[in-house]
Amino acid sequence: MSDAGIAVERTARAGTAPRILVVEDEETLNVLLTYNLEAEGFAVTCVERGDEADLRILENPPDLVILDWMVPGVSGLEICRRVRGRHATRGLPIIMLTARGEEAERVRGLQTGADDYMVKPFSVPELIARVRALLRRASPDRVASRLVVGPLELDRENWRVHRAGRTVRLGPTEFRLLEHLMAKPGRVFSRAQLLDGVWGLSVESDERTVDVHVGRLRKALSDEGEADPIRTVRGAGYAFDETFGG
Repeated sequence: MSDAGIAVERTARAGTAPRILVVEDEETLNVLLTYNLEAEGFAVTCVERGDEADLRILENPPDLVILDWMVPGVSGLEICRRVRGRHATRGLPIIMLTARGEEAERVRGLQTGADDYMVKPFSVPELIARVRALLRRASPDRVASRLVVGPLELDRENWRVHRAGRTVRLGPTEFRLLEHLMAKPGRVFSRAQLLDGVWGLSVESDERTVDVHVGRLRKALSDEGEADPIRTVRGAGYAFDETFGG
């Protein structure tokens, strides 16, 4: 437990953030994925060409690859084939991204070696959930299953939250919102950043949506007289109070 009362439960290799290679030639999507994955504690490298990705995987294999189907240089399908054909990278988790939504194309991608498949536009929170699920299966010691800050505990695997022993009942959106904030105590997220990170690419909502769900989260977390762990930063956004429970 740190001076601020923050503990993130991990196993022996917790000091090293899981490394994710994003292979995507859309700059805006690269920026969005990098921001959200880093906010969740991952170390992210982005490349725009398949041949560069292939070289990086050969030289220093990441823990997981997010791979666009159609990238210049070498296609995503060919990268999958090469990764699965090498002994050193045979078990490397791969999530394939594509604009192709037809069943035959999904089957083709999975048969080539992808572990999972997402069609654009997709939900960023769903992608992050799939990243965590694949990492748990491939390297269960690399992803924290619980976040603990003071008396508040969030169980990512079982989707449960407890405060000082009592169960806190949250809807799925409030759970994801709390997880996003707890992962970076003290960091201030703007409403736009929370919309991107919690609701994802496919949602059409205004920033007032964030205020409504923060209000619901606060009500669920704090009984009468209990300290509010969510800090409002006027003109900026919201943060999980890093001094909570300290």
